[in-house]
Amino acid sequence: MSRSAHPAGPRHADVLPEGHYTAPPADLNSLDSRVWAQTVERTPEGAVAVGGLDVRRLAEEFGTPAYVMDETDFRARCRAWRDAFGSDADVYYAGKAFLSRAVVRWLHEEGLNLDVCSGGELATALDAGMPAERIALHGNNKSDEEIERAVEAGVGRIVLDSFQEIARVAHTAARLGRRQPVQIRVTVGVEAHTHEFIATAHEDQKFGLALAGGGSSSEAGEGPAAEAVRRVLMLDSLELTGIHSHIGSQIFDMAGFEVSARRVVGLLTRIRDEHGVELPEIDLGGGLGIAYTPEDDPREPHEIAKALGDIVTRECEAAGLAVPRLSVEPGRAIAGPTAFTLYEVGTLKELEGLRTYVSVDGGMSDNIRTALYDAEYSVALVSRASAAEPMLSRVVGKHCESGDIVVRDAFLPADLAPGDLLAVPATGAYCRSMASNYNHALRPPVVAVRDGQARTIVRRETEEDLLRLDVG
Repeated sequence: MSRSAHPAGPRHADVLPEGHYTAPPADLNSLDSRVWAQTVERTPEGAVAVGGLDVRRLAEEFGTPAYVMDETDFRARCRAWRDAFGSDADVYYAGKAFLSRAVVRWLHEEGLNLDVCSGGELATALDAGMPAERIALHGNNKSDEEIERAVEAGVGRIVLDSFQEIARVAHTAARLGRRQPVQIRVTVGVEAHTHEFIATAHEDQKFGLALAGGGSSSEAGEGPAAEAVRRVLMLDSLELTGIHSHIGSQIFDMAGFEVSARRVVGLLTRIRDEHGVELPEIDLGGGLGIAYTPEDDPREPHEIAKALGDIVTRECEAAGLAVPRLSVEPGRAIAGPTAFTLYEVGTLKELEGLRTYVSVDGGMSDNIRTALYDAEYSVALVSRASAAEPMLSRVVGKHCESGDIVVRDAFLPADLAPGDLLAVPATGAYCRSMASNYNHALRPPVVAVRDGQARTIVRRETEEDLLRLDVG
């Protein structure tokens, strides 16, 4: 996001600290379609509605804070990704973004596959009826129990992340009399343009097996990844179906995928030349970014599909390889834009010449991303319209941490008052998944809205839930 002082006029314009703010919007009541779910609109009465339901009614029925998910938008995004890649590719929704039994059913009905990375996610997928052959199991340290359950269920692929895991999966599959399809996750030495903690393709991190030896990424096939391929191909209980790469998250630039594909194809070429095997699939992972603020400019699924397809085809043709089946793993790109978090304003503290601190009834327990990644979000007054002047604000939570910030810098109406409802869009991915009970906060519900109907798909935690786990 650009950093520029706003013009004179808004409150606190005389002294502006360095921050992540832009000029205030011309209309504080407008809702930018780039960051809000598709059925979100402001009604003639001034409040905001989603799926035909007024947020004031949702707050009254379900309480705040609450994650409000536009089911129509979620399903539409599933179809957009499925249609963009077509029958020659596979789209795996990355369950780590947000997973529930309802979401699994939506994915199944809309024709997407599912990527899980823990026993809990696998249990949710199977319990909700996702066919096991459409499930992929990820993770850098899968337990014996997770591996056994995955093999026993017949998951469509297990993504291998280490030499030890090759042996463990092979042993489990042999004991169960199965031949388990697997892929090898490789690190390709690409520094994705993203936060350090969500860049996952450089060598100095916990995921995958490096293509290159000695820390150099210049030549594919010289390092641990090639050795992993050799070991898997020697084991009768494993079927190597492809190579997996994931370069990071919240990425807008396709250049990293081009470098990744080129290096993965280099490994495929070496596998063909040394082992006489052409692997049928490349998985380029996910990580495609979404718009958290109007300044973000993500690509549409059909643009991404064409770009990735062209990259893989070009690299394979240059290497003399048959073009393998492509798979991708959007998670944030599907779930993120479909939901907003609904809060009630509590206290307001004006710091003269600086900003106003707006405290809401949630915080870092329901959205840790601002504190963890310095993530930026938008926010709007949604219980009414306002003609007041813009006020430079910082939306903060109720936790005992100075870093408990939801939206670092935003413009809200100067007549904001306790009891007003605020909504933070693009919180469908990672917010509920990473939610915590810090300060013994109760994790909010997830409310799905569609065609004028709302229902809880993940209920609000209660004090009884907390005390039930406290057995001391």
